Amino acid sequence: MTKDHPPATGESYLSIRSRRPSPLARRVRVDCRDMRRIHRTRRDWAADLGLMLFAACFAAASSDSIPIEDGLDPLWRTIDQVAGGLGCATVLLRRRWPVALAAVLLLAGSEVSHYLTGPAMVAVFTVAATRPWRATAWVAAVAFVPLPVFLWQLPEVSGDRKSSALTYFALIAGAIGWGLFRRSRQQLIASLRERAELAESDAELRAERVRREAREEIAREMHDVLGHRLTLLSVHAGALEFHTKAPREEIGKAAGVIRESAHLALRDLREVIGVLRAGPAEDERPQPELADLARLVAEARAAGGRIELTGPPDGPAPPPVVGRTAYRIVQEALTNARKHAPGAAVTIRVAGGPAGRLTVEVRNAPPPGAAADTGGGEGGGQGLIGLAERARLAGGELSAGPAHDGFRVRAWLPWPAADPVSAMGQG
Repeated sequence: MTKDHPPATGESYLSIRSRRPSPLARRVRVDCRDMRRIHRTRRDWAADLGLMLFAACFAAASSDSIPIEDGLDPLWRTIDQVAGGLGCATVLLRRRWPVALAAVLLLAGSEVSHYLTGPAMVAVFTVAATRPWRATAWVAAVAFVPLPVFLWQLPEVSGDRKSSALTYFALIAGAIGWGLFRRSRQQLIASLRERAELAESDAELRAERVRREAREEIAREMHDVLGHRLTLLSVHAGALEFHTKAPREEIGKAAGVIRESAHLALRDLREVIGVLRAGPAEDERPQPELADLARLVAEARAAGGRIELTGPPDGPAPPPVVGRTAYRIVQEALTNARKHAPGAAVTIRVAGGPAGRLTVEVRNAPPPGAAADTGGGEGGGQGLIGLAERARLAGGELSAGPAHDGFRVRAWLPWPAADPVSAMGQG
């Protein structure tokens, strides 16, 4: 269909356009046409002209050493020189047809013209340096096919022709060897460059993984710390909202707790943001330990919670990572209990010892009656997911779910044996 004819009935312009060649197909055809043209840079032109000049100078310098048969017509010597000049000019075609050029120059140099040795050297060097191994092997075979015949006739060849032929084969072999060396060197440089790029990309991936892990750690820290503080605020604010006729002393006490909790929440937020700005290497803020569980339970009891704590065991303290993980597990479990079971009793049991494991179990009873959620909000289970990740990083496990008497969070953490040297130092 031409431009002047409309589409047939029931045929849309979309279907007509679908029959047209895609931009990719047109680009492939253009690229195939462009493959016939060699785009040389200034450096390529300089290299080609330099090799052409080398071939011409080699032909001129070796002209006196070429053996001339007696009775040879001077016209044949002129034709030989013209063929040598044309062969030097064909060096400019070495990038477009390297294999064909090498084969023609080798055949003509051994049968027709003695001045084509220089161009033939350039041509076989180009094939060995730029073409696959199979093409190089075929060109080398063409170059050295006459060698067995020459060696067979060697006793009958004169001294000048013998030295000239041996020099020719040695020069061709040297050109092929130099081309193979240059090819292997280019491949080595390319492989080293590829390795450097892979190493750089791997370093970027590792850096991105470290940044992601740091962000996840900061997110867990903010969730654990601020979630605990804000639930305390929610509990006291909810108490003030539902007990508007409470005595002034209780209202003042609740307002003081709210103010103190807000102050602590802001302080923790500033500390976490400071770590985010400064980087993990400059994190010097104190971290909670297992011994701080009593203070955490006291704060929760001051907010009106009914909490029973058993443990932690007496004796040496667990490693800082284990103690901090156990503290965060209890903190998040108390936060969830305040959110989803306000007013319910909570039981905390911490047991274990060195060369064993530290067990943390937090149970809360179902919420009494139909008590309202005093602003706990929906956490979507992200806190428990973060705790499970914390326990896994510490080498332990965590399980959470409904139980017959309410909700249970249970975790165990490895507690390695104390180092005797460090224990004596602490003593």
